[in-house]
Amino acid sequence: MSQQRIVSLIPSGTEIVTALGLGPQLVGRSHECDYPPNVLNLPAVTAPKIDISRNGANIHADVSEIIQKSLSVFSVDEDVLRDLRPTVIITQTHCEVCAVAYGDVERAVLRALDKCTKIVALESNSLDDVWNDMLRASDALGVPEHGDMLVTNLKSRMRIIAERSQTAVEDFRPRVACIEWIDPLMASGNWMPELVAMAGGDSIFGEAGRHSGGMAWDDVVQSDPDVIIVMPCGYDVDRSFDELHLLTNRPEWVGLRAVQNRQVYVVDGNQFFNRPGPRLGESLEILAEILHPDAFHFGHFGVGWERASSG
Repeated sequence: MSQQRIVSLIPSGTEIVTALGLGPQLVGRSHECDYPPNVLNLPAVTAPKIDISRNGANIHADVSEIIQKSLSVFSVDEDVLRDLRPTVIITQTHCEVCAVAYGDVERAVLRALDKCTKIVALESNSLDDVWNDMLRASDALGVPEHGDMLVTNLKSRMRIIAERSQTAVEDFRPRVACIEWIDPLMASGNWMPELVAMAGGDSIFGEAGRHSGGMAWDDVVQSDPDVIIVMPCGYDVDRSFDELHLLTNRPEWVGLRAVQNRQVYVVDGNQFFNRPGPRLGESLEILAEILHPDAFHFGHFGVGWERASSG
């Protein structure tokens, strides 16, 4: 197989390319691609049009304003793209808020590159979609056997956890609220309800295979979940803790079952749960550690997740 020049415009795509053994063929990335760490040495082809250092409410407002104007949240640097001369571009059609829009990629390719550049668009809404995207990417990149192995190994690894978790929940299956955005409040959808079920819990908000949706605080109070897991999209643990006061300052917070039982957790949504790539395996491990600590010890505490204080 001839040497390819791959540009990935989505973090999960970068991780998939690397897991397929094609990391040395990556020549460019998105501004969000940061794993494995050596990809930070690659030039970034995209940039946000908003200030992503602002708080969650302001980010949501800025993004909503741009979307209402039918504009893109991200820009593509066509000069950099032209210099990189990619033969393959990995992008997505899943969410225009999370990464550069597919239409913008197409237009940039038409303007900056020749028609021989291959565009591979990923669209993961569920776990099955994640596996299919891995296979699609491996086929497009000429290593289908690597894709088969990657998917087989991940499924096997996750199935072992799922089987063990079912034994752990014979007496108690916790009801779990996964929060993907704090202000405004949003529930985790897509693959998250499936992961929670595999880890031995029941996701009480969000729908498998569908985008994250808004949720009312009153619904959280009325449902009174056994476990609350905070995983804002694009946030690491520290940044999530910075905005946790928006929940803990609510008068009803201290009365919630999860708070009283010290079952509130903050996880690294950016590195794990929000990326439909190979590290969904680690995401499931984190959930299993949280929901059934007596049965699972993978060593992610302090890195991938932390327990929130009760106050």
